[in-house]
Amino acid sequence: MDKQRVVITGMGVICPLGLNVKEFWAGLVAGKSGVNYITRFDASNYQVKVAGEVNGFDPTKFMDIKTVERTRRSTHFAIAVVKEAIELARLDMTKEQTERVGVVTTNMLECELIAQGWETLQKRGPRRVDPLFFTKAAPSVVSLHVAMFLGANGPNTSVNSLCASGADAIGTALNYIRLGYADVMIAGGSDASLDAMTVAAIGRLGALTPEPDPDKACRPFDLNRNGFVYGEGAALLILETYEHAKRRGAPILAELAGAAWTYDAHDMTAPYPDTEAIAMRTALKNAGVKPEEVDYINAHGTSTKLNDVSETKAIKMAFGDRAYQIPVSSNKSMFGHLITAGGAVESVGAVLTIMNGIIPPTIHYETPDPECDLDYVPNVARPAQVNVCLKNSFGLGGQNCCLVFKRFKGE
Repeated sequence: MDKQRVVITGMGVICPLGLNVKEFWAGLVAGKSGVNYITRFDASNYQVKVAGEVNGFDPTKFMDIKTVERTRRSTHFAIAVVKEAIELARLDMTKEQTERVGVVTTNMLECELIAQGWETLQKRGPRRVDPLFFTKAAPSVVSLHVAMFLGANGPNTSVNSLCASGADAIGTALNYIRLGYADVMIAGGSDASLDAMTVAAIGRLGALTPEPDPDKACRPFDLNRNGFVYGEGAALLILETYEHAKRRGAPILAELAGAAWTYDAHDMTAPYPDTEAIAMRTALKNAGVKPEEVDYINAHGTSTKLNDVSETKAIKMAFGDRAYQIPVSSNKSMFGHLITAGGAVESVGAVLTIMNGIIPPTIHYETPDPECDLDYVPNVARPAQVNVCLKNSFGLGGQNCCLVFKRFKGE
């Protein structure tokens, strides 16, 4: 039985490179860096000095002040990007069967909110705790608010596979459509967990770069990389059956052809290339794409010693000698790691690469690493026709998700 064709008709994005799709793409192809010194909190006594912060964002442009006060920054991002996405998709909910429109997003535990709640409890007692604590802190809140804003009554859930979450949400939405539960799914992630406690904890783990120079901090696949840059942002994609999109005359940006998941079962922090390679091969099989048809790999590419070597090995396992002929680049080099939103923001980058025929570069690449010896599109964007893009997202702890995007070719 042929799989249901699923197409992308709209996208919205907010990240350190810009507050909409246009600004985001301009930054990507220009090789612009959105990494800078931390301003969200006082990092003077932190070893970590830089982050990928979203600047200039005003939530009151997208929702009333009461809603702003009762929700968190991750929800603010999500409402802003879903507005952009449905406008691009020309999705009119008054003309939809609302029970056939669903939402799958991600959300990250916000340590700052929990710490504030605990401090209030200890100092002022249980009667002074914020009564809206759970409606702000629950992992489901982003999906709930997006669906409430749209009036979407279809499947609604949240996923968390840490760094793979954004891609995981998109792949999960693909399956909801293929299984017949929805005609339209809004999928992606929003993450605003860039706070003092989170950065301190992951910094202690040794995963974040101690590099104080923003222009050298995030350098995937470079020999001198020494950790990832924490960031924040959001992206949502509108997925539809091809028939539904065609029937309503929607713009079709690309096709989401396949997805696959694996789990390393290997180590809580160190990645395992063998299962990453299985995820890539399985995603291609799910998409009905041969390895020789892949034109570009949008890498996970975190800028850590272990991840970049593991991903390089996995690509070689999945593609053999052809791995050396496929351009591979890391969007994270320009805005850092957006954690649960990373795979979603980078998926928007993958779709834009297909649409515009330009592969964004891996910036800050200066010194080749003998263990990372593929074509990483160093420093400068490259014109290229991309018909098939493989998107890798690998979560801390070994949760892997790969997506396959294709140029849309009609019937």
